[in-house]
Amino acid sequence: MDRPSRRAVLGAGLGAVAASLGGCSGASGPVRRLWLATGPEGGPYNAFGKALALAVGASDLPLEIVPVSTAASVNNLRGLDEGSAELALAMADTAEDAVLGRDTFTRPAAVTALARVYVNYTHLVVPADGPVRAVTDLAGRPVAAGATGSGVRVVAQRVLRAAGPADERPLGLAASVAALREGTVDALFWSGGVPTPALAALAGELPLRFLPLDAYVAPLRERHGPVYTAVTLPAGVYGLREPVGTIGVGNYLLARADVDAGVVRGLLRVVFDQWRDLLREVTAGARLEPRFAISTGQVPLHPGAAAYYRSVYG
Repeated sequence: MDRPSRRAVLGAGLGAVAASLGGCSGASGPVRRLWLATGPEGGPYNAFGKALALAVGASDLPLEIVPVSTAASVNNLRGLDEGSAELALAMADTAEDAVLGRDTFTRPAAVTALARVYVNYTHLVVPADGPVRAVTDLAGRPVAAGATGSGVRVVAQRVLRAAGPADERPLGLAASVAALREGTVDALFWSGGVPTPALAALAGELPLRFLPLDAYVAPLRERHGPVYTAVTLPAGVYGLREPVGTIGVGNYLLARADVDAGVVRGLLRVVFDQWRDLLREVTAGARLEPRFAISTGQVPLHPGAAAYYRSVYG
């Protein structure tokens, strides 16, 4: 099926299409194409987006999902609000900022939630033999604090604001890993599933220390609301000998409010039927359940999502 180019629309805010997916649904009738703003190539949002596109393509829905590579949460929400994407993935704290028109968003954004799909774990990683032993040791030091337009940058800046100013470098995951390996930064922040393959690979190359961040959960909740939770990096992952407490932030699958309710119901049917495959490369041990999925805080559920949950789960 021919695909009209959307690069002109997406170039400024969302970047290029991550992958061109062949084939169309076998269902009769016109195929509806939805653009899904994900994240950088190789990252968990991008992996989820590609897996969702394949799952929808293999279903009986007259629907095609086109995943778009982006800088992630902040950019995704702006693209959703501006209409350059119909669907998006974003971290819960950034999504609430968008809906409430606060922090980096100068006005409320018109976005709705389909589901909370999994939880991001905030990683603060330093060389094990380096001088940094606590977050407060980062003051004045170079820190890879997440790419501009990403959700991890929001979390990193909020932690660093509470701990003391650092020399923040706007680097994505791949660049952050390279900078830590080369010694041009003393720490990196990352927010993602467990284990994150790039960090697992780095832990196999050099000894690392994962700094605890659970002490920052309460102050973050007091200032920004209950989107922040206490979670634990388990012993064994990344070679950790003991669990490490850190900050958890949900990830939302979002949509513009004007996406057809019937399309949303069909899409959620695929998500709940195929959640094991969708989350396999994103985070280990995750399980998608309705009571978890509908917990989207200040971000309202799309009417089609609310109808889906009522019809299936009462």
